[in-house]
Amino acid sequence: MEVRRGDAGGRLAGWLSRRASPPERGGPGRGGPDRRRLLLGGAVAAGGAAAAIGADQLSGAGSDDSPGPATTPGDVADSSRTEAFFGAHQAGIATIPQAHATFLALDLHDETDRDAIRRMLRILTDDAARLTQGEAALADSEPELAAVPARLTITFGFGPRLVARAAGDAAVPSWLGPLPVFGIDRLEPAWSEGDLLLQFGADDPVALAHATRMLAKDVRGFAGVRWRQSGFRRARGSEPAGTTMRNLFGQVDGTVNATLGTADFDRVVWHDAASGPSGTSWLSGGTSLVVRRIRMDLDRWDALDRSGREQVVGRFLTNGAPLTGTRERDEPDFAATTTIGFPVIPEFSHLRRARSDNEGERIYRRSYNYDLAPTGASVSDSGLVFASYQADVAAQFVPIQRRLAELDLLNEWTTPIGSAVFAIPPGVREGGFIGETLLG
Repeated sequence: MEVRRGDAGGRLAGWLSRRASPPERGGPGRGGPDRRRLLLGGAVAAGGAAAAIGADQLSGAGSDDSPGPATTPGDVADSSRTEAFFGAHQAGIATIPQAHATFLALDLHDETDRDAIRRMLRILTDDAARLTQGEAALADSEPELAAVPARLTITFGFGPRLVARAAGDAAVPSWLGPLPVFGIDRLEPAWSEGDLLLQFGADDPVALAHATRMLAKDVRGFAGVRWRQSGFRRARGSEPAGTTMRNLFGQVDGTVNATLGTADFDRVVWHDAASGPSGTSWLSGGTSLVVRRIRMDLDRWDALDRSGREQVVGRFLTNGAPLTGTRERDEPDFAATTTIGFPVIPEFSHLRRARSDNEGERIYRRSYNYDLAPTGASVSDSGLVFASYQADVAAQFVPIQRRLAELDLLNEWTTPIGSAVFAIPPGVREGGFIGETLLG
């Protein structure tokens, strides 16, 4: 049953007012000028991408939400640290989240066919491998900016149109496409969908901006920018390692994430060709990504007292503990009631609506805050770039989102304004390229 926001908000808000009380290093591949010239030669034939890349210069893994030890000098950001680029899985997913992130979605040009997609991905892979290890991209006009990688990761995602052009409709997973319509959505095309996603993460915003620009230059002969979203977390070293992030509502955000390096994490996140639908073997070792841009009405949130906020969330704001517990990771007791018979954790709370008795309905979230210049009389224009990784969007993400859309009082202060789904292919061996399993 779909509950209208106004009706649900009025009834529930009234009820509430009555009740208130050092990673491994991996060197980038070396294709050399001859290999790069060959790739660029194909790009020129496809539409002049060599000019975009600068052909004239051709000669020249712990979970963010797991408990961790107190901060030590080693926790402070080290700008020279790198995250391995090559491996079974792409970096930027099972990686301790960096302080800054950018999500760049692109639309393929009409003339970008299967062969052009292959050339594009080879070029992007080569430059991403270099940049993440603190080396300049091959045609880098500002190589000094690449010298400080600050744990830079670059993760690639494919939309349904790219997959279909590269390998046919049969290769498109059934969940890869727009999400079902949710009554709370007010989606804007400026923040939705896309053919190719480049996800950048780094502890330094200069490294992030430089890498984003370098790969955007690489791809402009093949695709155009559809949208760009940037976000931030606490600076690395400002909190003890393993501290769960907070969003701009002050909420602890992501307590129940699976722990990196466990069989549980693998089940939640990585696609298994043996258990997945037919035709998706190319995705084995990869995952899916849902990007939702969620506007948060901080001006109206300010009007709600602290007790009311905790009822809406279902957790104490001080440390993120459920209202029936004392520590962040205490298991909530949904059967507990007050002395007058009300649930201690309300049915409409975000915690209750997000939780399922079905162990399969779980996701791994790795989100970022955003804060832009306000417009009109507003004090803020803020929100969350929500990023969710799971093996199967339809089986894991959609049931959770349906429950939240139906009866989550937090919807009164949040509005999804952007939505996109991408298939994240597996990692790449040295000498290969991202998407090789799809293109052969």
